[in-house]
Amino acid sequence: MRTLKRTAPQSGKDLTLSIDIKLQEMIEKQFGERRGSLVAIDPQTGGILALVSKPGFDPNLFVDGIDPVSWNELNTSIDKPLLNRAIRGEYPPGSTYKPFMAMAALEQNLPLVHQTISDPGYFIYGGHRFNDSKKGGYGSMSFDRSIALSSDTYFYQLAVQMGIDNIAKFMGTLDFGRPTGVDLPGERPGILPSPEWKKSRFKNPAQQKWYSGETVSIGIGQGYNAFTPMQMAHATATLANRGLAFRPHVVATLTDPRSGAKTLVEPKPSKPWTGNPPILNVLSVVWKA
Repeated sequence: MRTLKRTAPQSGKDLTLSIDIKLQEMIEKQFGERRGSLVAIDPQTGGILALVSKPGFDPNLFVDGIDPVSWNELNTSIDKPLLNRAIRGEYPPGSTYKPFMAMAALEQNLPLVHQTISDPGYFIYGGHRFNDSKKGGYGSMSFDRSIALSSDTYFYQLAVQMGIDNIAKFMGTLDFGRPTGVDLPGERPGILPSPEWKKSRFKNPAQQKWYSGETVSIGIGQGYNAFTPMQMAHATATLANRGLAFRPHVVATLTDPRSGAKTLVEPKPSKPWTGNPPILNVLSVVWKA
């Protein structure tokens, strides 16, 4: 064997991250070794201030080639340390989904937004009882009170009145069900349920039909809903920034090691929100109240 050509290695560009190290360290300390994830985003730039996926692993194991024993331990661990939960873990969002349901209800001017209902602690639909997280319910429930107290019963009814097609259409405007475009590899798209999604998801024709009762749990972030922590943080940042969405990113600047020239990673709007901006002002007033 002979060497035909040799190319000298060159240093790549140095990266400066948007991570707030004190915030990152504080969050990691609070997590300990419990399983979970957290993403914190600056709404005005899309810069990621903290990104935690726990439990993690020691990357130094891979520097000189990981040994078989360590590799096997990482792959067989029940804690799945190799899984980046922030961008690959897909979970039901639960009550964190309710603010976006409220946005959709305001956008579509649903009758329920202007009504007060009775919350007995459950909702009967199609002969099935959907329980509220609070036994006995919250009593008289208006739109703003339902958000403040996180009434499941109210949002069950909101989902039924809105319908799955309208829910899916609105949530798509907030990038649910698709990658956010964060500058990290391997991001999962999550699951934004709809009749079309269910047809493509299941092979058995009997399972492909969307039943109206399945819409009920969608309203409280359960059912088929499954999103990554990155998607939830991105949508929340969009809401906080009055509808202007920026692509999430962890790289803040690039520095050329030879010339020293620095390139700032400019905030990049992912796309303008197509909803009605005044809705965000109404929702902001409701939360403050």
